[in-house]
Amino acid sequence: MFKVTPNPPATDPASPYESPDSKKFHEAAERALDHYLGPPSADFMAPPYTPNTLYMANPDVDTESLLADACETLGSATVMLHNHAASLEGSQRKTLQGIAQIVMVAEMAVNRVLDKLVPTD
Repeated sequence: MFKVTPNPPATDPASPYESPDSKKFHEAAERALDHYLGPPSADFMAPPYTPNTLYMANPDVDTESLLADACETLGSATVMLHNHAASLEGSQRKTLQGIAQIVMVAEMAVNRVLDKLVPTD
């Protein structure tokens, strides 16, 4: 009986390449996959995020001051909502009263955090 392959085979049996052209094709496919699925290169990286400082709180202000200011702001918003709700009727009035209640609950939460941060005892 005649053997078609030499003994031992001249090529690596584990090789995925059947011919030199298939090796080039495989390398091209690997490059394409690396290009589209690999980690982004430095050329395509987005610039680092820089926050808009127009309405930014001063980063040097302490937590107690920020919480106190937030509490005052929420209290003022509650008063403004109740004053405006007094001039309305029906469902619009109830909507503003509901919003005022939500703002008031937020004010109470900020007050509670402030009390834990700075005990008054």
